[in-house]
Order: sequence, then structure tokens, then C-alpha cells
Amino acid sequence: MKLFDMLSSTKRPDKNTPLRTQEEVREAILGINRPTAPFRIIDGQKDNVDLIAEWRIVDADWFELFAKAGIKSVFRIFMKFDAEKHEVRTSDREYNISWKAGIPEISFAAEYFQGQKQSIEFGTAYAYTEELTPGQVYKYRFSTHEIKKPIQEAVIGCGWTFKGVAFGKL
Repeated sequence: MKLFDMLSSTKRPDKNTPLRTQEEVREAILGINRPTAPFRIIDGQKDNVDLIAEWRIVDADWFELFAKAGIKSVFRIFMKFDAEKHEVRTSDREYNISWKAGIPEISFAAEYFQGQKQSIEFGTAYAYTEELTPGQVYKYRFSTHEIKKPIQEAVIGCGWTFKGVAFGKL
């Protein structure tokens, strides 16, 4: 482990891990996708990156929970492959959003974050339930670690380095 690896979310593979091809790394990362996860990994070509991991904030199965939770930002991980160095370079980005009638609308506010981010948002709400008795209506916990960890494990499992980039070129 190098000096700033922990601060930059960088994870390195064990020296005995077999080195996989770039396509195998891509497939390993995309293999993390599952319908029940609150995030998805998509092609990032239109944003000039290889892949993007993001909360399923506009997915019909998830947007109600995000809206009830009052989530005010969209967290995305931009990934670019460096086949020469065997690294997946990543940059976290966060954008503000606003909610209208329970549907997310990305606002184009001046606030924007780029670099490496570690955060946890959680909460719960109690109200009258459908049975007209008091009870828990919803409970949520969103952690950037929930998205990053499976990606890091897929990357280092292929013998590559997961390199967090805070400054400089992705």
C-alpha cells in the first residue's frame, strides 16, 4: 500500500493475482450489475469514459425510495481503463438534483464535486401505515462504499489496480 492509497480509494491486487485482459476486467465490472442493486453500471462512451457506476435514481423501481429519502444529489463513478499500467482510473462526481411530484429532475445548479468521495446517507420515517397504525414507513442507507467495494473487488480480482483520481486527468 502506498502512502495516499487510502485517501484516494486506491486498491491494489495481491502480487500473485493473475493478470486479466482489459475486456475481462470490463466484463467483471459489468457482471456486478443485478436488478436488485440500488446502483447500475453503464457504458460511459457518451461521457468519454469507459464505464459509469451510478445510483438507480431514475429507475422506476428505485426513484420512489430515493424521493422519500430526500436524496439531493446523484453520485457517479467515472471509470477509464489504462491497459498499459493495468489500472482502472476512477473519479467520483456528484450533482445536485431536485424532486418534482416524486420524479427526479437533475438541476443545473453551480454545485459540483469531482475527486474521491466517501459518504453515508441514512434515515427512517415513521407515520401511519396502511393498517392505520403507527409504524416505520421506510428506512434507507446509501453508502458510496456500497458502489465502490464490488467494483474494487472485481478490478483487483483481475490483477489490475483500482486507482482513485482526485486531481489531474482521468
